[in-house]
Amino acid sequence: MAKTQTFGDKAKKQKSTVVNVKVVKTVKSSNGSYKFNEKFVRLDDISKINTIN
Repeated sequence: MAKTQTFGDKAKKQKSTVVNVKVVKTVKSSNGSYKFNEKFVRLDDISKINTIN
């Protein structure tokens, strides 16, 4: 028997409502230089971007 559903068909059905956002924060060290901390945050809606600490 032949497959009735291909991988492409499965991929089309799965729609993601989650948005991944890269957050970069600067931290000033004791000797005056800056360090950058990066992390990815998963949000349900892009309008919630202002709630990230």
